[in-house]
Amino acid sequence: MKINIKLNGRVYSLDINREDEEKYRLAAKTVNETIARFREVFSDNDSQDILAMSAFQIALSNTKVQQAEEQNLFIGELKNINDDISDFLKEKRGNS
Repeated sequence: MKINIKLNGRVYSLDINREDEEKYRLAAKTVNETIARFREVFSDNDSQDILAMSAFQIALSNTKVQQAEEQNLFIGELKNINDDISDFLKEKRGNS
């Protein structure tokens, strides 16, 4: 499927899977909203600075989400290990 995405006033044509359209449009909205926020705060900076700060902000948010997901996976694994140890100990007590 071919869609047009507008980023920072420019239109980009993309070929995507139909089921991903909403994700692409939401991502474009996020980029444009981030650029708009930086333009308000740093109105005297040029476009390259605004785009660089916007890209950095989005990358930082993405990094935080990834780290939180990794931490949740780690915590889940620890819980599984704890459950396995508890089950093992209960079984040992039952056999004693």
